[in-house]
Amino acid sequence: MSATAGLAMLLLMLQPAQAADTSMAEQLARWNAAAGSPGNAAKGQVFFGSKHGGDWSCASCHGTPPTGQGKHASTGKTIAPLAPAFNPQAFTDSAKVDKWLRRNCKDVLSRECTAAEKADVLAYLASLKP
Repeated sequence: MSATAGLAMLLLMLQPAQAADTSMAEQLARWNAAAGSPGNAAKGQVFFGSKHGGDWSCASCHGTPPTGQGKHASTGKTIAPLAPAFNPQAFTDSAKVDKWLRRNCKDVLSRECTAAEKADVLAYLASLKP
């Protein structure tokens, strides 16, 4: 095998490891630190199911509880389970976590979520077990 082929093979083998640059525990720790206190799963559950004055809640697309496939409320697009115990890929890509928290908070709240709101929702999602 040539050095170039060997390097290409090594890069392909490492690619999946690079895709998972974070975990739910790391994301929760991040938002707990930003909020200055640990997320509260009970508050997160209430937040997740509430419409906050608009037409949608988190549950409108992700389901209640968010342990099975969801469906986007307007496009009908299938959404993978949000709770990490039911979807090992959930919360493993920092860029996607930031993108979807920003986008979904704006859809539900018409603003970005606070660090405390994010910590509460993540604590709720982390608490869901099979």
